[in-house]
Amino acid sequence: MIRLDDVQIFVRTADAGSFSEAARQLNIAPGQASACVQRLEKALETRLFTRSTRSMQLSEAGERYLPHARLMMDAQERGELALADGRSALTGTLRLSAPSDFGRNLLLPWLDDFQHQHPGLSLQLKISDRAADLIRQPLDAVVRYGTLPDSSLLAMTLAGDNRRALCAAPAYIERHGAPTKPEDLRQHNCLRYVWSEQVHERWRFTLPGGERTVAIMGNRMSDDADAVRRWAIAGKGLVYKSRLDLIDDLKAGRLVELFPAAHCEPAPLSLICADRSRLTPAINALHLFLKDRCAALLASHPPRDDIG
Repeated sequence: MIRLDDVQIFVRTADAGSFSEAARQLNIAPGQASACVQRLEKALETRLFTRSTRSMQLSEAGERYLPHARLMMDAQERGELALADGRSALTGTLRLSAPSDFGRNLLLPWLDDFQHQHPGLSLQLKISDRAADLIRQPLDAVVRYGTLPDSSLLAMTLAGDNRRALCAAPAYIERHGAPTKPEDLRQHNCLRYVWSEQVHERWRFTLPGGERTVAIMGNRMSDDADAVRRWAIAGKGLVYKSRLDLIDDLKAGRLVELFPAAHCEPAPLSLICADRSRLTPAINALHLFLKDRCAALLASHPPRDDIG
């Protein structure tokens, strides 16, 4: 018999990359997380992770099982949400923070639809490329890219498979050509942005021969990632940022993807709460709603791995 809590811990461990990090997020002991995954492996009669003294990663079977495990967890959340919706409508104020590009161009229209579904909710939205402090600021949740550095917070995956994309406008490529390998970036104008007081100027890639990090340079930088995307569309240089933020531009031909998706840095997107006690019905509903919208957007323009 497969236990849903074991499946939940397996999914959280796959996202976190370790039993200890998954255990911290779920407020359980690391040994308990490991035991739950081992029990799931026994029930499935297969190894879901390959482990060594230094690392742990999904096995081939684990890679195949993970999407189905996510569907099981989604089904459980939807069932709980359906029961909650049947008991009472969502009301009150939902206070959110989101990064600039995602917040302005994707989240704003999505929140219109979400509030239309739940008219009893009031929304307060802060848009900023500074990392919001869930402990000190009056926020219910934040939308954030990247791996969660503070293990005391609770992260709910919105787009775990999202990656960065290296892109340029057709006009820029016509004038300057396209890079074919990371080292070529040193000869190009790379558009930089500041996230939480740190300049994003070391661009990382994963190639068949290993990881490469390139220190890039350029003549434009902003603390607003949306401005950097707009510069790229105008042909001012190369941009390297979340593919979710760039999909509409890629579909419209305003930008061109230059490197295979598998070579680009992961950029998982999460909805984050201060702790499990903040998981209100409104937050749970928003999590499922945004997760569906992210999945649909990524599926509308799948990445190509045969670029170049």
